Amino acid sequence: MQAKKKRPAEYRGPDRFSFFRLAALVCLGAGSLIMPGSCASIGAAAQEERLQRIKASPQYGEGRFVNPWTTRQPAFWAAMKKWIKGADHTKPCQPPPILRREKAEFESPPPSGLRITWLGHSTALVEIDGARVLLDPMWSQRSSPLSWLGPGRFFDPPLALEDLPPLDGVLISHDHYDHLDESTVRRLADSGTRFIVPLGLGALLEKWGVSRERIEELDWWQSAGLGPLTIVATPARHFSGRSMILADRNRTLWCGFAILGPGRRVYYSGDTGMFPGFEEICRRLGPFQAGLIEIGAYDELWADLHLGPEQAARAAAQVRSRLMIPVHWGTFDLALHSWTEPVERLLVAARETSLRTAIPRPGQSLEPANPPDQARWWPRVPWQRAEEHPVVSSGSGVSKSSLD
Repeated sequence: MQAKKKRPAEYRGPDRFSFFRLAALVCLGAGSLIMPGSCASIGAAAQEERLQRIKASPQYGEGRFVNPWTTRQPAFWAAMKKWIKGADHTKPCQPPPILRREKAEFESPPPSGLRITWLGHSTALVEIDGARVLLDPMWSQRSSPLSWLGPGRFFDPPLALEDLPPLDGVLISHDHYDHLDESTVRRLADSGTRFIVPLGLGALLEKWGVSRERIEELDWWQSAGLGPLTIVATPARHFSGRSMILADRNRTLWCGFAILGPGRRVYYSGDTGMFPGFEEICRRLGPFQAGLIEIGAYDELWADLHLGPEQAARAAAQVRSRLMIPVHWGTFDLALHSWTEPVERLLVAARETSLRTAIPRPGQSLEPANPPDQARWWPRVPWQRAEEHPVVSSGSGVSKSSLD
């Protein structure tokens, strides 16, 4: 009898239970809406002055925020069929290598005036022109309303939350669980830092213990001062909602951010599909020394809601980011592509377009003025190229055939 071939160490077969975990999460999430005392993480309705500001937004209409660009939502049954089938290599077989950091390492300011530390997914510490800003802080073990069910982290946070240096502000791009984490916000609420968020999120932050005077809610293109910085909420093509039954769909706004200092500028995309606004962001607020741009959790079924690596490279070029730092990848299993595929495809796109990129390992700091040589810290596992799994947002001016 012929011996079975051993699979590579990094092989991880299709997750055949994705659908059942998803169904359980939906049921439990729906149940949490009617169970007393269990819905604190779901949401909070805006009232009075906050509600009036929401209704006055150009992005608001018929009771919800809307994308100015026609945005396709994934077909439910087609998405379910994909999740039932599952995919290979969506999680690492062992935790990726991280750089564990301590508070003392951030006591000295960056010599160049700008230092960015990627802490996993879309969480990053930006030290710029003497100020410190934290993006989309997510320290929980699961991206979920439940502590025991939902996508789990691939690695522990490289920097303990209590070891964060003093912050000037926290920026939150939208209300999805992988960006707005209740446990993390509650712990940061006692720090005295300010929160800058898109319209509608203030009610939930207050519910979690952040005082009203420390919350600034912005519409697209509105700005807030933060020490020496000006923070501008920038347009994005996405959606919002925390209820598993979509009861609060698009009741709060989503955005990216431009972080503008006296001498340096950083752009953070938030979650977004490709849209015509990147060049306008550059025209109004750029160019940028660095762009933190999302590259992961994509699929052709929801190509209007996330960029994917190739479109992320285009977006970085359009906002004129001198250095692109990819985020929203390598931390949670939120899609059906190989967990390393986003950076593999980004590197291909970067070579083809001469885009400067830096791909830090979790916990690594870099200064865009002098980025380190790129070292591969992720394993080599199979992945699909752009022509095999094209991700092209509608209205982007690119056809799938152009990727063949």
